[in-house]
Amino acid sequence: MNSIFVAMRRCFCVLGLFVFALTGAQAHGPTRQKVIETIDIDAPAEKVWALVGDFASGWPKWHPAIEASSAEGGNVIGSERRLTIKGGKFLVERLDAYDPVAMTLKYVIRSGDALPVTNYSSMVSVRSEGTRTHVEWRGAFYRGYPNNDPPPEQNDEAALAAVTGVYKTGLESLKAVAEKQ
Repeated sequence: MNSIFVAMRRCFCVLGLFVFALTGAQAHGPTRQKVIETIDIDAPAEKVWALVGDFASGWPKWHPAIEASSAEGGNVIGSERRLTIKGGKFLVERLDAYDPVAMTLKYVIRSGDALPVTNYSSMVSVRSEGTRTHVEWRGAFYRGYPNNDPPPEQNDEAALAAVTGVYKTGLESLKAVAEKQ
């Protein structure tokens, strides 16, 4: 009789673990997404950095989606810029790291409605490769809707597509502007 209770207890334990595994798999929230885009430019790195490294007001000169940029503090760490996006949307970004010698900058989005993301951080680096320049733009973020079952415009795919589009369009335009000058 005692062995029947032991067997039943084991069955309930296995059943409990199975139910826990199922509900745990359904209950997880969003996962961190990452995008990395690169481009090689036929221009000196210093020329490319002059465009990319002007955190305060330089980005409208090369990114076609940005209508205007203003920042208090310029390229000083902690400076916040407001990007006005064509079509009326905006982003407020804070400069978290700036190294003109290594030609890198890091920033985070503080607020805005231009991208379907949350907790976004990004880094842009410019590196000389002989007579060419290699630019890498990378970002990490969560989708715009933080809970389960996001609407299509705020799911992982929408966030990845939006950020990838911003990076590719920007880098292609940066290449065209830097090579033309």
